Parts: sequence; C-alpha cells; structure tokens
Amino acid sequence: MAAITRWDPFRGVTTFQEQLNRLFDTGFPVRPDETLTAWAPKVDIYETENELVVKADVPDMEEKDLDVRVENNMLTIRGERKFEEKVKEENYLRIERSYGAFSRSFSLPNTVNAEAIKAEYKNGVLTVAMGKKAEAKPKQVKIAIAGKQ
Repeated sequence: MAAITRWDPFRGVTTFQEQLNRLFDTGFPVRPDETLTAWAPKVDIYETENELVVKADVPDMEEKDLDVRVENNMLTIRGERKFEEKVKEENYLRIERSYGAFSRSFSLPNTVNAEAIKAEYKNGVLTVAMGKKAEAKPKQVKIAIAGKQ
C-alpha cells in the first residue's frame, strides 16, 4: 500500500535569498591577480600562419626588469614592478595597482621553433613572437583538374 503524502508546491524550490547567495558565492569568484600578495599580468595569445604570439600587459616597467625564457617547451615571463618611491606611501589616498614580482608560464606546442623567438617591449606591452617550424606551417598544393574531351 502506498503512503499518502501532502502536496507541497514549493518542495524542492530554494528561496530567492538562497539563490542570490549562491549567485554571489560562485558566480563572481575573486580573480587571483586581485589578491594583495601576488599579481600576474594579463595576456593575449594568438596564432597566425607563421607564428604564435603572446602579448602581456606590463606597464610601468623597464626592459631590464623583464625576463623571457623558453625551456622544455615552456615559455616563462618573469619580472617585477616596483612601487614608486617618488611619493611617500602615506600620501596615497588609494592604491589599486599591484606591485611586486610575477611569473607566468605557458606550455608551447611542439610546432614552435625555439630558435626563432623575438621579444619586443613597447608602450607597456611585451610581445613575444615565436616562429613555427617549417613542417608545422600549412601547405597548399594546387591540383590541376583534367577535363574529359
């Protein structure tokens, strides 16, 4: 014999408050670069027919403060943005930019030619262009079409 249970139209439905709490707990996670202890520059990575390009935003830095290396198919960008000493820290009303050392590493595909890598720093953007190996570049072969006469 089946038990009779009372019908509850709201069974299994969470309250509006619980839904909002869940949205703000999981919907907007804190990004790691916004912590007070470490930062990492934002990057764009794209590929062209002949190269793989990484662009990193590293404003207020000098070329000598940047280190770019490739080892074991891993591109590593390191550097340090130093806090300005021209203005005393107690004179700042707000400090939102991150300072200190950073390191970003990216695995590279086997198609990258480690001997054909160029880096350029201009207007606060570091651009690393990595040439592809010749065998990795797309090849097109024109096929002649013969017609029957």
